[in-house]
Amino acid sequence: MTPAPAPADTPDGARDPAQPRHDWTLDQVLALFNLPFPELIFRAQAVHRRWFDPAEVQLSQLLSIKTGGCAEDCGYCSQSAHHRTGLKAEKLMEVEAVLKAAADARAGGAQRFCMGAAWREPKERDMAALEAMISGVKAMGMETCATLGMLTGDQAQRLKAAGLDYYNHNLDTAPDDYARVISTRTYQERLDTLEAVRAAGLNTCCGGIVGMGETRRARAGLLHALATLPEHPDSLPVNALVPVPGTPLGDEVLARGQIDPIEFVRTVAVARLVCPKAVVRLSAGREAMSRETQALCFIAGANSIFVGGRLLTTDNPERDEDAALFADLGLRPMAEAAPHSGAA
Repeated sequence: MTPAPAPADTPDGARDPAQPRHDWTLDQVLALFNLPFPELIFRAQAVHRRWFDPAEVQLSQLLSIKTGGCAEDCGYCSQSAHHRTGLKAEKLMEVEAVLKAAADARAGGAQRFCMGAAWREPKERDMAALEAMISGVKAMGMETCATLGMLTGDQAQRLKAAGLDYYNHNLDTAPDDYARVISTRTYQERLDTLEAVRAAGLNTCCGGIVGMGETRRARAGLLHALATLPEHPDSLPVNALVPVPGTPLGDEVLARGQIDPIEFVRTVAVARLVCPKAVVRLSAGREAMSRETQALCFIAGANSIFVGGRLLTTDNPERDEDAALFADLGLRPMAEAAPHSGAA
């Protein structure tokens, strides 16, 4: 039998492909995308097993604590004030209501509770309430995560002191595709927020969105940007665009069609290869995915999902659907979020 070729991620295949590296080139990442599908999945599964139990999946739940009226013009987002989606802008939720939702999430099996606010950045008047939400959720014994837009160094430090474990701030797409998606915030501003988050000692949750009409090279460019950050994301969400009528990119996708499922699985597999120790989250878009597509994503290296029937403003599979899928696949909730170091 002809042996498999040396891994395309290094010139000679001598380097351990399961070890994190930050010197990827865009062409190397694109070469992974271009591998035959069985070879790509084999490599991704091998790397996944090096760092994680392949039968474990981390469970998070996401709550929109401030919905609509965002000043940003992200072309995919139903919460932007620039788009006519029929979504009503709301004020920041009361602390007690957020903690009640977190308690319900914990009772339903969620291990991490994520709080998302639709705004450009938190204002000083918001900080006390945010700190109370975070400390209250932390006291319940869950991991805490927030996605609140841009942060200053001081804000990141305050959220860390309140008990925040993870901060989500996605890059969305490749640097050279970014202007097509958003004009009100620069790529560098996103990188600056991630630097503030890292400097505060917070874990980073950073990924992007695919299926926005981008090319395969742009998908590779997004993962190249993530893999060459000073530190790889601790959590890496891979979102499939949920096209919302009234959003520019949503309208385009509704007219053209959504991302091919096999291409989406390829994206998950490459994410696993270039950020081997990251918890790769199968995020938005699961409601439209078949059980078979989701199963392939888990085989390709995804090991985190959002649970609960709502994901900010879009639908998400109900708990009983996820429970049935997990039972059929033999999956179970992750014992701990950190990757293990033992061999497969």
